[in-house]
Parts: sequence; C-alpha cells; structure tokens
Amino acid sequence: MDISRKHFVETLASGGALLMLGSCGGGGYNSGGGTLTSSCSGNIAANHGHTLPIVPADVDSPTAKTYDITGSADHGHSVTLSVAQLGQLKAGTAVTVTSTAASTDGHTHAVTVSCVIY
Repeated sequence: MDISRKHFVETLASGGALLMLGSCGGGGYNSGGGTLTSSCSGNIAANHGHTLPIVPADVDSPTAKTYDITGSADHGHSVTLSVAQLGQLKAGTAVTVTSTAASTDGHTHAVTVSCVIY
C-alpha cells in the first residue's frame, strides 16, 4: 500500500505519536511505486559535531553517493556509500563505513547508516 507523506504524518498525529526526524533523515517518498522509506540516520562513532546529511531518496541512486559529514566540527570528513551499500539500506540492512581521515590529525570515524523502511 502506497501512502503519501501527508497521510503518513496525519496518521501518526491522530494516534498521538510524535514523529522525530534525525538530522540526516526526513520525510517519506515514493519513487514511482518503489519502496516507501521514512528516514535514514547515521550513527557516527567518537562523534564531536559531525552529521550525516543522507536523504531517503538516495537509496535509489544508480551511482555511489559521497557525503560531507563536517557538521559543526572544526574539520571535515566524508563518507561514500556504494551502490551495493545503498541497496542494502533500501532492503533495511544497516551499513557501516569508515570516514576519510581528518586533515588536522588523521583520525577517522566508523559511521553506521540505517534506514527505516515501510
């Protein structure tokens, strides 16, 4: 059953539920009858201000996606999700990748990404 974003939010609101979206997720989508995904989120190990700005529609990308996870940190990192990893996310499987090294001291972060699938 395909539902619109408006219907999804109205359904949650009528049930007294609180919809909380992470900094890297947001809203639902339905790409031409494809999987309806409500949100994606990233858990960044040893985090100190980084955020992962992934949007649910990215799981349908035919190419790898690279994200800047700088957030409010004073240095940058990026993470790349392969087409295969995006497919795993679409299937509801969490994926863990390692960020690029920081230019300040060379540290990296393990980033675990997951998407909530409806």
